[in-house]
Amino acid sequence: MTGLFMNHPLCQSNVDEVNQTVLIVVGNPMTETSLAGHFERRGWVPIVCDDGDKAVDEYVEKKPDLVLMALDISGLDGHIAALEIRETDFNARIVFVTTRTGKALAEDAAYSAGATAILTTPITTADLDEAWADLMGEIPGAPGLADLDELYPEMDEVAPPLPAMPPLPAMPPLPAMPPIPILPETTVENLVQSPPKRKRRWLKRAFVLIVLGLIAVGAAHYTGVMDFSEYLQQLEDMAP
Repeated sequence: MTGLFMNHPLCQSNVDEVNQTVLIVVGNPMTETSLAGHFERRGWVPIVCDDGDKAVDEYVEKKPDLVLMALDISGLDGHIAALEIRETDFNARIVFVTTRTGKALAEDAAYSAGATAILTTPITTADLDEAWADLMGEIPGAPGLADLDELYPEMDEVAPPLPAMPPLPAMPPLPAMPPIPILPETTVENLVQSPPKRKRRWLKRAFVLIVLGLIAVGAAHYTGVMDFSEYLQQLEDMAP
């Protein structure tokens, strides 16, 4: 293909000063390729663009002989983009490209923007040949230009500036940190604990056993199980 419609970021063309040019703004790569091929076989140079805002700028710069415009495109709506093109050049020749389900909307947009024809996808060579006379026919008026500002009033309105943010309150002072307690000095002697003394343990156990033995003896004596009177008398006699 002679037109550089492939690999376009937004708009790209290979405009020959001799050949007629067509600006294709449909936002569908398959439809763009098909339409570009149809027009190249007729000796036209395609300019492909997939953004409504960029399409208006591209038209002002390149002044193509024909504009193929879809309604559902990125950026500016296709209907409004067509009206803006007609506003810059009342003799602009615009054709709307649509699907079968969107044909009713395309017909309304075609009347508003003064399009010469409507093409319904998928578009074959026979379809283009049949509609060629309408495409290149007389350019009607664009009654929608009178309502352009009302259709998109926000285009001329400037958003009010945002109110200034109030200053942030000062941060309160941080509370004073409590004093860190002083730990006792750690020495090797403190870390190495002496083993428990076994002697003290055995003394405690012996004392407990003696007390329990005395209690048991006393209980046996008072209950009459054992009589210790004779032994007590002997102990008294042995005392000095």
